[in-house]
Amino acid sequence: MQEQVNSLAPQLPKGIFGALIPKIQRALAVEGYINPTPIQEQCIPHLLKKRDLLGVAQTGTGKTAAFALPLLQQLDGNYHRPRMGTPRALILAPTRELAAQIGESIQTYGRFLSLRHAVIFGGVKQFHQVKALNKGVDILVATPGRLLDLMQQGFIHLNEVEVFILDEGDRMLDMGFIPDIRKVLSHIPAERQTLFFSATMPPKMANLAHTMLRNPVRITITPEQPVVESIDQKVLFVGKKDKDALLISLLRDPQVYKALIFTQMKHTANRVVQKLSARGIPGAAIHGNKSQASRTRTLDGFKRGQFQALVATDVAARGLDVDDITHVINYDLPMESETYVHRIGRTARAGANGNAISFCCAEDRAYLRDIEDLLGKSVPAEMEHPYHCNEAFLSSLPAPKNFGRSTGGRQPRRNKGHSRSRRNYRGMR
Repeated sequence: MQEQVNSLAPQLPKGIFGALIPKIQRALAVEGYINPTPIQEQCIPHLLKKRDLLGVAQTGTGKTAAFALPLLQQLDGNYHRPRMGTPRALILAPTRELAAQIGESIQTYGRFLSLRHAVIFGGVKQFHQVKALNKGVDILVATPGRLLDLMQQGFIHLNEVEVFILDEGDRMLDMGFIPDIRKVLSHIPAERQTLFFSATMPPKMANLAHTMLRNPVRITITPEQPVVESIDQKVLFVGKKDKDALLISLLRDPQVYKALIFTQMKHTANRVVQKLSARGIPGAAIHGNKSQASRTRTLDGFKRGQFQALVATDVAARGLDVDDITHVINYDLPMESETYVHRIGRTARAGANGNAISFCCAEDRAYLRDIEDLLGKSVPAEMEHPYHCNEAFLSSLPAPKNFGRSTGGRQPRRNKGHSRSRRNYRGMR
């Protein structure tokens, strides 16, 4: 009987996790986290020594725990009652979804500590966020716009920030947040620990990091098997009018039990959900026109298995973290080739395998060529499906006039340094 009880007890974390205080180790054990990921193994020792750090790593590598665990230990070791609206640590994230997920991770890892945290972002009323700030917080997770807004109103003061963490720097660049970041930096003490994380390191990112960091440790995580290599990718050539029928046929497959479907436009996402619902397939849409409360409910429902399909624009390409997505389906190919890899990276999380299926009609052939140029290889084509379109397969149509322009949540075209960005991208993804 005793042996059975012991076998059911949480296992103690191993590796660098052993350097963490017992309360944090206990939280990891409860969650079943035993062995650290490579980025955690490499980052945590330096962060416990309060070094500045530049981390280049894709999502799904355990990056959040890599910075959250040592942050919690550092603040707990020098604990004092938090002051109203005056955090000791600031984590800046580009999207509401990512900020919320970082907040959830801090809650999970710090469940046995007395530290307080708050998450603030736009798209919702500020009342509850201000209420949380007024109670005092040790750690503030924020998106740039709402942070600056509440600072201007006098609800947030950054003069006591000891640790500043910038997450997904390249996404910040894509979304035009660099001027906001510089404004935030002007309010933070120069004597601080700074952590800078980005999946890629284009020249503008490197310049920003240089101005923020002091003698940083640089950690670059290149998986033994890049994420795109652990995903079974295929492209299906199809006429525009047959996309819905093809999608429904795919979702009838029992192996496709949790699918993330990407469209270029918000109204397309809504229409696809209507088509699926009419055929008895539970689905929901998430995009920029949805309120934050609606987006949160939808994402929670998808995580719980309430919906088989989540149809999204690229607002969800970064920051959406659901471990058991079996398939990513590109109903529309993205206009930006880098966005393709961000999209398909929503599957094959935490070392698991995944599937990515892309629809390509004749008008999208240029997008596919650009994606294959970025990957350095062709995406395997599946011809044996009932909606195969030979016209799309043979198409040599050039890119449309708006190729690469930011529309409806799509990402801006690469800057003049895109060739360097591509080389970095291949090496780091």
